[in-house]
Amino acid sequence: MVVFSEGFRLAPLERRHRRKAFDCGESTVNDWLRAHALQNLEKHLSSTKVLLAPDASLAGFYTLATGQVEFVEFGELPIELIRRLPRRTHPVAVPAWLGVDRSFQGQRLGDRLLAQALRDCHAAGRTFAIIAVVLDCHNDRAKAFYRKWDFAELPGHPYRLYLSAELLDALVRD
Repeated sequence: MVVFSEGFRLAPLERRHRRKAFDCGESTVNDWLRAHALQNLEKHLSSTKVLLAPDASLAGFYTLATGQVEFVEFGELPIELIRRLPRRTHPVAVPAWLGVDRSFQGQRLGDRLLAQALRDCHAAGRTFAIIAVVLDCHNDRAKAFYRKWDFAELPGHPYRLYLSAELLDALVRD
């Protein structure tokens, strides 16, 4: 479990959480949280956890989902990752959304939220096997953030990044 500052707590998204007030500075991320996160949660399409500040405002959130990748998408990945994989679709964990409200930015909450999201992916991967964590970045700033966490580009898709299951294991152990 990742430790957050005193008074902050992580919780599953609920209807009572004040999503409309959340603003991370990225309209697509804000729109996702405000209009789609709860619907997708209720339909069992994704899972969203919110970081609640001491005053119960939303300091941040992340959304996780599962997905599959076709073997051909991984054809250009390092041979050590795909060497023994059968030629079929493979399960992946997808950190689909992550945001920190502007009033809480600069406190490394994004790093802590991603660390917890990766721990959740790792825990799920111990029950339902995954070969990697795969995500799509919205812009260069987001890409730089994930690259600090050792995510690598999927060749031919500069804004789609991946982290192998082996690297995820190593990150979670540290």
